[in-house]
Amino acid sequence: MADERPSLTVEKRTERGSRESRRLRRAGLVPGVLYGASHPEPVSFKVGSRELRRLLVAGAALFDVEIGQEKSVPAVLKDQQVHPVRGEVMHLDLLEVDLKVKIHAVVSVELEGGDDSIGVSEGGVLEHVTRELNVEALPTDIPDQIVVDVSQMQINGTLALSEIPKREGVEYLDDPDETILATIVVPTEVEELGIEEETELVGAEGEAAEGDAADAADDSGDSA
Repeated sequence: MADERPSLTVEKRTERGSRESRRLRRAGLVPGVLYGASHPEPVSFKVGSRELRRLLVAGAALFDVEIGQEKSVPAVLKDQQVHPVRGEVMHLDLLEVDLKVKIHAVVSVELEGGDDSIGVSEGGVLEHVTRELNVEALPTDIPDQIVVDVSQMQINGTLALSEIPKREGVEYLDDPDETILATIVVPTEVEELGIEEETELVGAEGEAAEGDAADAADDSGDSA
């Protein structure tokens, strides 16, 4: 992890309620809340959507939050609400951390060497099963992402958490044997009916339907 942490500059906000939150979003701002020991109460803030997007795209696990003229504090992303269609961040929660105290965090998993893996070269399909892992570490030891090499995976192979190298200072909290990170499976072939077979099938179904309709009409005539 780089020695210089990225920073996020935010402003305190007094706006409250869903109507005001919508107004902020229309103005290109995202509402949020910072939780942490240096503030007796959670701090409501607003941040520019572009600046926030740059931070999230960078994928930094730990960053500094600057609130107005206050001293910046180290923080991690606690939670975020994303628009289901547009993918925009609607609201986020940040957590101020003590750099000397271990915390739990969620870290994304990235697969490396998939296109060149043995199983894929033999016709298999790589499936990324687990995309996030729960870890415990000091804030400065939390990786931005966990990169897993799958180049040696065979067809019909699976890669469990227990098989990847451990990281110094990082404890994986998920079940090491039950947590599957990736698999390479044989592609399923879907059998398709030929045009003649489909035509015969449709014709047979049509004749059967006409027969049922005729029988129903006869039954109706008999009961009248």
